[in-house]
Amino acid sequence: MPSIADSVVEMVQWVFPEHAGAPGQIHGGRMMQWITEAGTLAAGRVARGQVVLGATDDIDFLHPVRVGQIAILKAQVEYVGTSSLEVGVRVWAEDVKTGAREVTLNSHLVFVKMGEDMRPRPVPVKIAPADAAEARLAEAARHRRAERLARFAQKAARLSDTTTEPDGEMRWRFESTRSVLPEDALFGNTMFVGKMLMALDEAGGILSMRYCKGQVMTACLDALDFYSPIFTHEVVTFRAGLNHVGTSSLEIGVKVLSEVPWSGEVRHACTAFLTFVHLGPDLRPRRCPPFTPETPGERRRWSEAVARRELRLERVKRLKAALSNERG
Repeated sequence: MPSIADSVVEMVQWVFPEHAGAPGQIHGGRMMQWITEAGTLAAGRVARGQVVLGATDDIDFLHPVRVGQIAILKAQVEYVGTSSLEVGVRVWAEDVKTGAREVTLNSHLVFVKMGEDMRPRPVPVKIAPADAAEARLAEAARHRRAERLARFAQKAARLSDTTTEPDGEMRWRFESTRSVLPEDALFGNTMFVGKMLMALDEAGGILSMRYCKGQVMTACLDALDFYSPIFTHEVVTFRAGLNHVGTSSLEIGVKVLSEVPWSGEVRHACTAFLTFVHLGPDLRPRRCPPFTPETPGERRRWSEAVARRELRLERVKRLKAALSNERG
């Protein structure tokens, strides 16, 4: 039975200008695509077959990876359920001149093994922690899984909601649409979620830049659950809305809808909550324009975003403490 260390996959990417978002540093959506690729490699090898991303528990950006640096992505399977695989992906930035490395991102993703009929299949291999450190990773993965199941149950009643709020209820919004081509599929005819995450991040980033009237960078993607796969030849719509504005950061909610154009059927694929940081010309955080929620919908979204922000700050605090302990 393999250990967590046996499942490790390392992916190395040199960051070119074509990968940049804000000047000189990587586009957040591109990094999301890369961590999904690394996670898919690790999960697919353990599952011995086709896997799809079922959820993200967290994606926390600590520092940007800059153009000219090397991004080193390490993915590992930390726990295996019946048909699901809990995967951790950590990213380091390496300076090619000095060889110095620093952790720039930490994330936890969940994959599901699928058959050719796109239905879940049992994973034939389990993970056995090799030592106390791996046992702690497995226990943390089980805890996240329990929280996710509770979260998903709370959201189940909203799965059929494919509407948007009236225009008067959302003053700051942005919508984009794209078709899903065969080149967007990795297994069969389902869209590779890494490409969807990049488009999702772009929608949130465009709205953020319009609101701030300046550059932004992705700081976090909070818990995201996928309700429905997206298939090739369908049309995907990204509906972004402003939820909360802090001192130099703002939260954008993005609802993703998949449409079968020849029948008109529309499905709710997922909803994501992204945090962006407003950047000045020196690429340092800059104060956001103030925003006061006025309508019932704006106040509801603001309150929910504040609760997520508190959980996110506590999670990042724990992560930084853990990294400090690892460095000794």
